[in-house]
Amino acid sequence: MKNAVIAVAASLRVLLSLVMLSAAVFYTSTSVLAAPAQLFGRDPKKEDKTRLLTGKVLDGGDNPLPNAVVYLTNTHTRSVKTYIVGPDGSYRFPALQPSIDYEVYAQYNNRKSHTKTVSQFDDRSQVYISLKIDTK
Repeated sequence: MKNAVIAVAASLRVLLSLVMLSAAVFYTSTSVLAAPAQLFGRDPKKEDKTRLLTGKVLDGGDNPLPNAVVYLTNTHTRSVKTYIVGPDGSYRFPALQPSIDYEVYAQYNNRKSHTKTVSQFDDRSQVYISLKIDTK
């Protein structure tokens, strides 16, 4: 009988150890899920790595062309974003990826500017491009 009690006690000790180990693994796995973002490659202290493209749409005399449409093409995906300029002729495309080339041009009254490129090799975080359209 004494041997049976010892065997049961040993089994309970093993079972208790397994329960404690399971709890530790569960606690650790939930801790990983709730870990700060910097552990996953994102550091909120680092500056924003996106770019800002701004500029103006102008005529031959450097006057703004209100209501011109600016087209921005992502050369990787070929997706196009548009922007209708205001009275001052300015446009703005924020949050561009620095590792991708973009093409930009403007259109006004069925006339088009030359296409310009924002290169991935240009390391400026803010890029300004004037787009001229010959309105004559």
